[in-house]
Amino acid sequence: MVTTVLAIYVALVLLFTHQSLVSSYAEKKGYHGVKPTLIGLLPGFGFYYYAKLVTPRRKISAYAIRSVFRIKNMLGTMFIYAELVALVAIVLVPIVYVIGTSLSPTSGLPRSIWPSNPTLKNFRFLLTGSEMYGGREVTTNFVNWYWNTLQIAFLTMVFAVLFITGTAYVFARYKFKGKKAGLMAILILQMFPSFLALIAIFTLFETFNLLDQPRALVIIYTSGAIPFNVWLIKGYLMGIPKELDESARIDGANKMQIFFKIILPLSVPIISFVAVTQFMAPWMDYILPSFLITSPENWTLAVGIFAFITDQTRINYPAFAAAALLVAIPITIIYVAFQRFLIEGITAGANKG
Repeated sequence: MVTTVLAIYVALVLLFTHQSLVSSYAEKKGYHGVKPTLIGLLPGFGFYYYAKLVTPRRKISAYAIRSVFRIKNMLGTMFIYAELVALVAIVLVPIVYVIGTSLSPTSGLPRSIWPSNPTLKNFRFLLTGSEMYGGREVTTNFVNWYWNTLQIAFLTMVFAVLFITGTAYVFARYKFKGKKAGLMAILILQMFPSFLALIAIFTLFETFNLLDQPRALVIIYTSGAIPFNVWLIKGYLMGIPKELDESARIDGANKMQIFFKIILPLSVPIISFVAVTQFMAPWMDYILPSFLITSPENWTLAVGIFAFITDQTRINYPAFAAAALLVAIPITIIYVAFQRFLIEGITAGANKG
Protein backbone atom coordinates (compact mmCIF):
# COMPACT_ATOMS: atom_id res chain seq x y z
CA MET A 1 0.00 0.00 0.00
CA VAL A 2 2.75 2.45 0.95
CA THR A 3 4.71 1.54 -2.18
CA THR A 4 1.65 2.15 -4.38
CA VAL A 5 0.94 5.52 -2.79
CA LEU A 6 4.60 6.54 -3.15
CA ALA A 7 4.64 5.45 -6.80
CA ILE A 8 1.49 7.48 -7.55
CA TYR A 9 2.99 10.49 -5.77
CA VAL A 10 6.24 10.32 -7.79
CA ALA A 11 4.32 9.81 -11.04
CA LEU A 12 2.16 12.88 -10.39
CA VAL A 13 5.18 15.02 -9.51
CA LEU A 14 6.98 13.96 -12.71
CA LEU A 15 3.85 14.49 -14.82
CA PHE A 16 3.24 18.03 -13.54
CA THR A 17 6.94 18.86 -13.83
CA HIS A 18 6.85 17.69 -17.46
CA GLN A 19 3.74 19.77 -18.05
CA SER A 20 5.37 22.88 -16.61
CA LEU A 21 8.51 22.45 -18.68
CA VAL A 22 6.50 21.91 -21.87
CA SER A 23 4.47 25.02 -21.12
CA SER A 24 7.68 27.04 -20.60
CA TYR A 25 9.18 25.63 -23.80
CA ALA A 26 6.03 26.49 -25.78
CA GLU A 27 6.02 29.98 -24.31
CA LYS A 28 9.58 30.55 -25.49
CA LYS A 29 8.37 29.72 -29.01
CA GLY A 30 5.42 32.11 -28.74
CA TYR A 31 2.62 29.71 -27.81
CA HIS A 32 0.45 30.63 -24.80
CA GLY A 33 -2.85 29.62 -23.30
CA VAL A 34 -4.50 26.36 -22.27
CA LYS A 35 -3.37 24.27 -25.26
CA PRO A 36 0.34 23.98 -24.25
CA THR A 37 -0.78 23.06 -20.73
CA LEU A 38 -3.01 20.26 -21.98
CA ILE A 39 -0.42 18.96 -24.46
CA GLY A 40 2.12 18.94 -21.63
CA LEU A 41 0.05 16.24 -19.91
CA LEU A 42 1.09 13.82 -22.67
CA PRO A 43 4.50 12.46 -21.57
CA GLY A 44 7.19 13.07 -24.19
CA PHE A 45 4.80 14.25 -26.88
CA GLY A 46 4.72 17.88 -25.74
CA PHE A 47 8.39 18.55 -26.48
CA TYR A 48 8.20 16.69 -29.79
CA TYR A 49 5.10 18.64 -30.83
CA TYR A 50 6.59 22.09 -30.23
CA ALA A 51 10.05 21.11 -31.49
CA LYS A 52 9.10 19.33 -34.73
CA LEU A 53 5.41 19.72 -35.59
CA VAL A 54 4.82 23.47 -35.27
CA THR A 55 6.57 26.57 -36.53
CA PRO A 56 7.92 28.97 -33.90
CA ARG A 57 5.95 32.21 -33.74
CA ARG A 58 9.01 34.23 -32.80
CA LYS A 59 12.75 33.98 -33.06
CA ILE A 60 14.36 32.28 -30.12
CA SER A 61 18.00 31.89 -29.15
CA ALA A 62 19.63 28.62 -28.22
CA TYR A 63 20.36 30.06 -24.77
CA ALA A 64 16.65 30.60 -24.13
CA ILE A 65 15.96 26.97 -25.02
CA ARG A 66 18.76 25.72 -22.78
CA SER A 67 17.43 27.79 -19.87
CA VAL A 68 14.29 25.65 -19.85
CA PHE A 69 16.33 22.46 -19.50
CA ARG A 70 18.83 23.68 -16.95
CA ILE A 71 19.23 21.24 -14.06
CA LYS A 72 18.56 24.00 -11.53
CA ASN A 73 15.33 24.98 -13.28
CA MET A 74 14.07 21.40 -13.58
CA LEU A 75 14.90 20.53 -9.97
CA GLY A 76 13.27 23.73 -8.75
CA THR A 77 10.12 22.98 -10.72
CA MET A 78 10.10 19.41 -9.45
CA PHE A 79 10.47 20.59 -5.84
CA ILE A 80 7.56 23.02 -6.21
CA TYR A 81 5.25 20.36 -7.61
CA ALA A 82 6.38 17.84 -4.99
CA GLU A 83 5.24 20.30 -2.33
CA LEU A 84 1.99 21.15 -4.13
CA VAL A 85 1.03 17.51 -4.69
CA ALA A 86 1.72 16.77 -1.02
CA LEU A 87 -0.43 19.71 0.08
CA VAL A 88 -3.27 18.66 -2.22
CA ALA A 89 -3.12 15.14 -0.79
CA ILE A 90 -3.18 16.49 2.76
CA VAL A 91 -6.31 18.51 1.93
CA LEU A 92 -8.16 16.00 -0.26
CA VAL A 93 -7.58 12.76 1.65
CA PRO A 94 -9.53 13.88 4.76
CA ILE A 95 -12.34 15.20 2.53
CA VAL A 96 -12.57 11.91 0.65
CA TYR A 97 -12.51 10.04 3.96
CA VAL A 98 -15.37 12.16 5.33
CA ILE A 99 -17.41 11.53 2.17
CA GLY A 100 -16.65 7.81 2.36
CA THR A 101 -17.58 7.73 6.05
CA SER A 102 -20.90 9.44 5.32
CA LEU A 103 -21.69 6.58 2.89
CA SER A 104 -20.74 3.82 5.32
CA PRO A 105 -23.53 1.29 6.05
CA THR A 106 -22.44 0.80 9.69
CA SER A 107 -22.51 3.21 12.63
CA GLY A 108 -18.90 2.64 13.63
CA LEU A 109 -15.78 4.48 12.52
CA PRO A 110 -14.64 3.05 9.14
CA ARG A 111 -11.07 1.82 8.83
CA SER A 112 -10.91 2.27 5.07
CA ILE A 113 -11.00 5.53 3.17
CA TRP A 114 -13.96 4.33 1.07
CA PRO A 115 -16.68 1.82 2.06
CA SER A 116 -17.11 -1.37 0.06
CA ASN A 117 -20.92 -1.01 0.07
CA PRO A 118 -21.72 2.73 -0.02
CA THR A 119 -25.23 3.78 0.94
CA LEU A 120 -27.25 6.97 1.42
CA LYS A 121 -28.97 5.71 4.59
CA ASN A 122 -27.13 8.23 6.77
CA PHE A 123 -28.47 11.16 4.73
CA ARG A 124 -31.97 9.65 4.85
CA PHE A 125 -31.59 9.28 8.61
CA LEU A 126 -30.76 12.97 9.00
CA LEU A 127 -33.48 14.25 6.68
CA THR A 128 -36.29 11.90 7.73
CA GLY A 129 -35.42 11.84 11.44
CA SER A 130 -35.28 8.10 12.05
CA GLU A 131 -33.45 4.98 10.87
CA MET A 132 -32.87 1.39 11.96
CA TYR A 133 -29.35 0.76 13.26
CA GLY A 134 -28.42 -2.66 14.62
CA GLY A 135 -32.04 -3.73 14.96
CA ARG A 136 -33.16 -0.63 16.88
CA GLU A 137 -34.74 2.62 15.73
CA VAL A 138 -32.67 5.75 16.25
CA THR A 139 -34.17 9.23 15.94
CA THR A 140 -32.69 12.66 15.41
CA ASN A 141 -33.81 16.30 15.24
CA PHE A 142 -31.29 17.27 12.57
CA VAL A 143 -33.84 19.19 10.47
CA ASN A 144 -34.82 21.25 13.54
CA TRP A 145 -31.15 21.91 14.34
CA TYR A 146 -30.56 23.03 10.77
CA TRP A 147 -33.55 25.35 10.80
CA ASN A 148 -32.62 26.80 14.20
CA THR A 149 -29.06 27.48 13.10
CA LEU A 150 -30.13 28.93 9.76
CA GLN A 151 -32.48 31.37 11.50
CA ILE A 152 -29.83 32.42 14.00
CA ALA A 153 -27.18 32.89 11.31
CA PHE A 154 -29.46 34.87 9.00
CA LEU A 155 -30.84 37.13 11.73
CA THR A 156 -27.35 37.71 13.12
CA MET A 157 -26.11 38.69 9.68
CA VAL A 158 -28.98 41.14 9.11
CA PHE A 159 -28.95 42.84 12.51
CA ALA A 160 -25.15 42.90 12.75
CA VAL A 161 -24.80 44.58 9.36
CA LEU A 162 -27.47 47.16 10.23
CA PHE A 163 -26.06 48.07 13.66
CA ILE A 164 -22.40 47.90 12.64
CA THR A 165 -22.79 49.91 9.44
CA GLY A 166 -24.88 52.61 11.13
CA THR A 167 -22.49 52.92 14.07
CA ALA A 168 -19.40 52.97 11.85
CA TYR A 169 -20.99 55.64 9.64
CA VAL A 170 -21.62 57.90 12.63
CA PHE A 171 -18.07 57.52 13.93
CA ALA A 172 -16.56 58.02 10.47
CA ARG A 173 -18.59 61.04 9.34
CA TYR A 174 -19.62 63.07 12.40
CA LYS A 175 -17.88 64.92 15.22
CA PHE A 176 -19.46 64.83 18.69
CA LYS A 177 -18.48 64.81 22.33
CA GLY A 178 -17.28 61.45 23.57
CA LYS A 179 -16.38 60.20 20.09
CA LYS A 180 -12.80 59.36 21.03
CA ALA A 181 -13.86 57.79 24.33
CA GLY A 182 -16.51 55.75 22.53
CA LEU A 183 -14.01 54.43 20.02
CA MET A 184 -11.60 53.50 22.78
CA ALA A 185 -14.36 51.74 24.69
CA ILE A 186 -15.26 49.74 21.59
CA LEU A 187 -11.59 48.92 21.06
CA ILE A 188 -11.27 47.64 24.63
CA LEU A 189 -14.51 45.64 24.45
CA GLN A 190 -13.32 43.67 21.43
CA MET A 191 -10.44 42.30 23.51
CA PHE A 192 -12.81 40.22 25.66
CA PRO A 193 -14.53 37.18 24.10
CA SER A 194 -18.19 36.64 24.97
CA PHE A 195 -17.64 33.32 26.74
CA LEU A 196 -15.82 35.17 29.55
CA ALA A 197 -19.24 36.52 30.56
CA LEU A 198 -21.07 33.18 30.46
CA ILE A 199 -22.28 33.43 34.06
CA ALA A 200 -23.62 36.94 33.52
CA ILE A 201 -25.21 35.95 30.19
CA PHE A 202 -26.84 32.92 31.75
CA THR A 203 -28.22 35.02 34.62
CA LEU A 204 -29.64 37.62 32.22
CA PHE A 205 -31.20 34.98 29.98
CA GLU A 206 -32.76 33.28 32.98
CA THR A 207 -34.11 36.60 34.30
CA PHE A 208 -35.75 37.49 30.98
CA ASN A 209 -36.96 33.90 30.28
CA LEU A 210 -34.73 33.53 27.23
CA LEU A 211 -33.14 30.20 28.14
CA ASP A 212 -33.74 27.36 25.66
CA GLN A 213 -34.81 29.83 22.96
CA PRO A 214 -32.45 29.55 19.96
CA ARG A 215 -33.32 32.91 18.40
CA ALA A 216 -32.35 34.69 21.62
CA LEU A 217 -28.73 33.85 20.77
CA VAL A 218 -28.94 36.49 18.04
CA ILE A 219 -28.68 39.14 20.78
CA ILE A 220 -25.30 37.83 21.92
CA TYR A 221 -23.87 37.21 18.46
CA THR A 222 -24.94 40.63 17.19
CA SER A 223 -23.63 42.55 20.18
CA GLY A 224 -20.39 40.56 20.15
CA ALA A 225 -19.81 41.40 16.48
CA ILE A 226 -20.10 45.17 16.92
CA PRO A 227 -16.70 46.18 18.44
CA PHE A 228 -14.25 44.74 15.91
CA ASN A 229 -16.40 45.31 12.83
CA VAL A 230 -17.21 48.91 13.72
CA TRP A 231 -13.51 49.69 13.53
CA LEU A 232 -13.21 47.71 10.30
CA ILE A 233 -16.05 49.48 8.48
CA LYS A 234 -15.13 52.86 10.00
CA GLY A 235 -11.67 52.57 8.46
CA TYR A 236 -13.21 51.80 5.09
CA LEU A 237 -15.73 54.65 5.24
CA MET A 238 -13.00 57.14 6.11
CA GLY A 239 -11.46 56.30 2.75
CA ILE A 240 -14.60 57.49 0.94
CA PRO A 241 -14.20 61.23 0.17
CA LYS A 242 -16.39 63.48 2.29
CA GLU A 243 -16.79 65.73 -0.73
CA LEU A 244 -19.40 63.24 -1.99
CA ASP A 245 -21.53 63.97 1.09
CA GLU A 246 -21.14 67.72 0.67
CA SER A 247 -22.07 67.55 -3.02
CA ALA A 248 -25.18 65.57 -2.16
CA ARG A 249 -26.21 68.09 0.51
CA ILE A 250 -25.86 70.91 -2.03
CA ASP A 251 -28.17 68.97 -4.33
CA GLY A 252 -30.72 68.75 -1.52
CA ALA A 253 -30.14 65.23 -0.20
CA ASN A 254 -30.74 64.58 3.49
CA LYS A 255 -28.63 62.38 5.77
CA MET A 256 -30.67 59.24 5.14
CA GLN A 257 -30.47 59.66 1.37
CA ILE A 258 -26.72 60.21 1.55
CA PHE A 259 -26.32 57.06 3.62
CA PHE A 260 -28.50 54.76 1.53
CA LYS A 261 -27.79 56.13 -1.97
CA ILE A 262 -24.10 57.03 -1.70
CA ILE A 263 -22.37 55.41 1.25
CA LEU A 264 -23.97 51.95 1.10
CA PRO A 265 -23.39 51.34 -2.64
CA LEU A 266 -19.74 52.34 -2.26
CA SER A 267 -19.36 50.09 0.78
CA VAL A 268 -20.65 46.86 -0.76
CA PRO A 269 -17.27 45.01 -0.59
CA ILE A 270 -16.66 45.60 3.13
CA ILE A 271 -20.34 45.11 4.03
CA SER A 272 -20.37 41.81 2.12
CA PHE A 273 -17.29 40.69 4.03
CA VAL A 274 -18.92 41.53 7.37
CA ALA A 275 -22.21 39.88 6.32
CA VAL A 276 -20.52 36.60 5.39
CA THR A 277 -18.35 36.49 8.52
CA GLN A 278 -21.37 37.19 10.73
CA PHE A 279 -23.37 34.48 8.99
CA MET A 280 -20.58 32.02 9.70
CA ALA A 281 -19.95 33.10 13.29
CA PRO A 282 -22.96 31.31 14.84
CA TRP A 283 -23.06 28.55 12.22
CA MET A 284 -20.69 26.23 14.08
CA ASP A 285 -20.40 27.91 17.47
CA TYR A 286 -20.61 25.32 20.24
CA ILE A 287 -19.95 27.08 23.56
CA LEU A 288 -22.92 29.47 23.83
CA PRO A 289 -25.64 27.14 22.44
CA SER A 290 -24.51 24.24 24.63
CA PHE A 291 -24.65 26.52 27.66
CA LEU A 292 -27.98 28.25 26.99
CA ILE A 293 -29.99 25.65 25.02
CA THR A 294 -30.95 22.45 26.82
CA SER A 295 -33.80 20.82 24.87
CA PRO A 296 -32.55 18.47 22.10
CA GLU A 297 -35.13 19.76 19.63
CA ASN A 298 -33.87 23.33 20.16
CA TRP A 299 -30.17 22.55 19.75
CA THR A 300 -28.10 24.17 17.03
CA LEU A 301 -26.11 22.17 14.52
CA ALA A 302 -22.84 22.29 16.44
CA VAL A 303 -24.39 20.91 19.61
CA GLY A 304 -26.60 18.39 17.84
CA ILE A 305 -24.10 16.76 15.52
CA PHE A 306 -21.43 16.73 18.24
CA ALA A 307 -23.77 14.47 20.21
CA PHE A 308 -23.39 11.86 17.43
CA ILE A 309 -19.85 11.15 18.62
CA THR A 310 -20.14 11.94 22.35
CA ASP A 311 -23.46 10.46 23.45
CA GLN A 312 -22.64 6.83 24.28
CA THR A 313 -26.23 5.75 23.66
CA ARG A 314 -26.23 6.80 20.01
CA ILE A 315 -22.69 7.08 18.69
CA ASN A 316 -22.91 7.30 14.91
CA TYR A 317 -19.79 8.42 13.05
CA PRO A 318 -21.26 8.10 9.52
CA ALA A 319 -24.21 10.31 10.53
CA PHE A 320 -21.72 12.83 11.95
CA ALA A 321 -19.82 12.85 8.63
CA ALA A 322 -23.03 13.19 6.60
CA ALA A 323 -24.15 16.07 8.81
CA ALA A 324 -20.78 17.78 8.37
CA LEU A 325 -21.21 17.66 4.58
CA LEU A 326 -24.73 19.10 4.77
CA VAL A 327 -23.53 21.83 7.12
CA ALA A 328 -20.83 22.86 4.63
CA ILE A 329 -23.32 23.49 1.79
CA PRO A 330 -24.54 27.00 2.78
CA ILE A 331 -21.04 28.20 3.64
CA THR A 332 -19.69 26.94 0.31
CA ILE A 333 -22.50 28.61 -1.64
CA ILE A 334 -21.99 31.92 0.16
CA TYR A 335 -18.24 31.88 -0.37
CA VAL A 336 -18.60 31.12 -4.07
CA ALA A 337 -21.31 33.76 -4.54
CA PHE A 338 -19.48 36.51 -2.64
CA GLN A 339 -15.88 35.58 -3.42
CA ARG A 340 -15.18 38.77 -5.37
CA PHE A 341 -16.66 41.00 -2.67
CA LEU A 342 -14.83 39.09 0.07
CA ILE A 343 -11.44 39.66 -1.56
CA GLU A 344 -12.20 43.34 -2.15
CA GLY A 345 -13.46 43.75 1.41
CA ILE A 346 -10.45 42.12 3.00
CA THR A 347 -7.94 44.16 1.02
CA ALA A 348 -9.89 47.40 1.43
CA GLY A 349 -10.31 46.93 5.16
CA ALA A 350 -6.58 46.33 5.50
CA ASN A 351 -5.47 49.35 3.50
CA LYS A 352 -7.90 52.09 4.44
CA GLY A 353 -8.43 53.92 7.69
